[in-house]
Amino acid sequence: MVAAARRHGRVVQVNTQRRSTPHLVEARDEILRAGKLGRVGHVETHGYFPPEYGKNPRDVAPPPTLDYDLWTGPAPMRPYNELVHPRNWRAFMEYGNGIIGDIGIHMLDMVRWLLELGAPRRISSAGRIFVEPGGKVNIPDTQTATFDFGDLQVTWTHRFWGAPPDPRDLWGATLYGEKGTLKASVFGYQFTPLGGSPVPRPVTLELDQYPEDRTEPDLELFAAPAIRAHFKDMLAAREKRARPVADIEEGHISTAACILANISMKLGRTLEWDYAKGVLVGDEEANRLLRRSYRAPWVHPEPV
Repeated sequence: MVAAARRHGRVVQVNTQRRSTPHLVEARDEILRAGKLGRVGHVETHGYFPPEYGKNPRDVAPPPTLDYDLWTGPAPMRPYNELVHPRNWRAFMEYGNGIIGDIGIHMLDMVRWLLELGAPRRISSAGRIFVEPGGKVNIPDTQTATFDFGDLQVTWTHRFWGAPPDPRDLWGATLYGEKGTLKASVFGYQFTPLGGSPVPRPVTLELDQYPEDRTEPDLELFAAPAIRAHFKDMLAAREKRARPVADIEEGHISTAACILANISMKLGRTLEWDYAKGVLVGDEEANRLLRRSYRAPWVHPEPV
């Protein structure tokens, strides 16, 4: 997809909207770029969810309004149940990449953007279903991953059972610097200078300027300012024929890193990633897992 975008000169944006979140832009400019953290050597990212995936509904016939064969596409065919469609397809590895490929990619991408990181060099991960084996859901309910960028490590932790450590901070990142700590999330940020007191900065909602935010179905209020800024960045990039802040290659790096974490978890070993060549160094078994098997008659596209 990146090659096609470049070959045809297209402006392609990925919806990794943390790159356009106003309070995170502020944290990047006024905390990180101002040098208030100093050198950052370690970052922790996390995602904690209520146990909505703990359901175990019975399999039924798909609704008559759904072409289930077409909806399934190249993925393996599996029985239909209410979790599969329309929204909780994320709970099945046939269609997605688990929590790390759902929320983890956003948190990793946020950190990469904040710290101006490229691709990680080494990736390792471990996890599985620990709490509710035997259910319909087949993504790991618990997973940790480490992304080694050479002079910086970023970790990821998730579970969707039990209580979160802080119910006000379900997904986010903590950046540890020599001069202080920065906690960043969709709900705001908090800077704590070394030996000092926390300085919180909550998300600024825009309900007065955009009253439709109050009535838009399923809108996450905290995300609305980021969505608007993201759209504006895309329009500006299209007008200038420039790359948006969430250019497709940035989305590819963050997404691929999370997919590689799943491959590491599956194989039980650390992977060394040569991003420039698009391969895993010295690991043919892992390289074979870079593409999924397609269900006939679907055919995996060959990149040019």
